[in-house]
Amino acid sequence: MYKKEPHIQLTSEINTDSAIIMGDPARIDAIAKLMADTKEWAFNREYKSIVGTYKGKKILAISTGIGAPSTAICIEELNNIGVKKIIRVGSAGAMQPNINLGELIIAEGVVRDDGLSKKYVPEIYPAVPAYRLLKLAHKYKPEAVYGIIRSHDGFYVDDNESVEQFWSEQGIVGSDMESGILMVLGRKRKIETLSILNNVVLYQGDLAQGINSLVNGEDLMAQGEISSLKLALDILSDKELER
Repeated sequence: MYKKEPHIQLTSEINTDSAIIMGDPARIDAIAKLMADTKEWAFNREYKSIVGTYKGKKILAISTGIGAPSTAICIEELNNIGVKKIIRVGSAGAMQPNINLGELIIAEGVVRDDGLSKKYVPEIYPAVPAYRLLKLAHKYKPEAVYGIIRSHDGFYVDDNESVEQFWSEQGIVGSDMESGILMVLGRKRKIETLSILNNVVLYQGDLAQGINSLVNGEDLMAQGEISSLKLALDILSDKELER
């Protein structure tokens, strides 16, 4: 008898060690078009999931909602059902002026400016991806932007502009809200992780305009979204991970 995890409503019956997580439940429909033999599994709260195959590899895709807390719940429950490779595919805001809309940003490390990860480990603990997954990202997408990103908890804080300027001056390439907790939990739970982000806001650009453009599927962002999803699928289906 399979025991369902309370939030994601999945069990080990999914029978795969590999998952792609994404904030937006609507993005599940986009990745389904890239996979074969897709089957809907659950949709509870923000957690919508399907299982399909890509190049013969069985892969779970599941949404997490926005932010570290809901993402952490998903990761913890995926770990409980045997998932040991997780790639986040999400959106980001650029922190450098030379990063275009729809360009992919891949995190080599994360500034943990969220609240939840500090409940798991001290602030000096690093958040870094799995080397094998990062190496495969370079194999399939060498032209992507690679660097350190910042994970934070909110868009609308009063000093957001000055905070972003500070981190930009430190060489941070992009920002999101989930990669820090992903990589911390990955190390603690012995899960290989990677974060692939589609840039939807130019540095010092209009946040609302960028997010609305993503929702409306404007060309550059839509292309970046598909490119990021395909990259995650290529990585998790690579035979090198079976060694």
